[in-house]
Amino acid sequence: MIKRIAVLTTGGDAPGMNAAIRGVVRYGIYKKLEVMGVFRGWWGLINEDLKLFDHRSVSGIVNLGGTILKTMRCTEFRTKEGQERAYQTIKKHAIDAILVIGGNGSFSAADAFSKNYNIPCVGIAASIDNDINGIDMTIGWDTAINTALNAIDNIRDTATSMERIFVVEVMGRESGSIALAVALAGGCEDVIIPERKLDFASMCHDIVNGNVKGKISWIIVVAEGAGSAQDFAKKITTLTNLETRALVLGHIQRGGRPTALSRDIALNLSRAAIDCLLEAKGNKAVGIIAGKVASVDFEKTLFKKETNIEAAYNLIKVMS
Repeated sequence: MIKRIAVLTTGGDAPGMNAAIRGVVRYGIYKKLEVMGVFRGWWGLINEDLKLFDHRSVSGIVNLGGTILKTMRCTEFRTKEGQERAYQTIKKHAIDAILVIGGNGSFSAADAFSKNYNIPCVGIAASIDNDINGIDMTIGWDTAINTALNAIDNIRDTATSMERIFVVEVMGRESGSIALAVALAGGCEDVIIPERKLDFASMCHDIVNGNVKGKISWIIVVAEGAGSAQDFAKKITTLTNLETRALVLGHIQRGGRPTALSRDIALNLSRAAIDCLLEAKGNKAVGIIAGKVASVDFEKTLFKKETNIEAAYNLIKVMS
């Protein structure tokens, strides 16, 4: 019988996490559960930084980016000693189950902890990179795309006016998800991502050929994991003799007010996560799969996500 649950946010923050926290607390209370908020992720469990939330604890946060629970990466939780301290906190506060709002790294830790200490855990998929295997859309991805897209639209104005090439760096250390989506929606001419080998000479040839034909501006989106925008800009200028500027969007993509879609996903996933716990379906992650709220086993989320990179890239090139 689950009577008290704990909710925490771990890893990188994503717009919509606060909406998920709100959903967990209020839907949990509706289901006659006590909900404890854990601050700073796994560190909060290790160091007993948590408190009981009520309905009013999550007032006025649905529209806020970031996470009121704070988040951090905790290396101590990877150790046996760290996990043991977290377990003692759980026992002391009579916590029956845990909800983890985060990405694949968070789910990997939750899966191991759940198995080691027989604590039911359910993950709520939140990641601006949208890189969780088995899940099509995560909390925060739509907001991050729209934040980057707004910047691309503004850059397009000056790129056209000044007849320049721009290389715009977006987030994505191991995933080109944001870069691909922004490049397509922004009408960009090319995209550089970690999952695809770059033919730099061919890209520069296209730029020069386009310039000869009268194309006066060019925008290339690069995911941070594929290289530095500044380095690419210098190399393009060297090979093409055309003025190229670099811009790094950085952490603005993590912040800002979540879009309606990010909030909607967060609230629906929070309900689904609690239902999973009450139906004794632990060790699962909930997310949007084939357009619906669904769950997958933690173990499936630990593999690298497979996507049709070439189809997306080819569409970008056709539309450019």
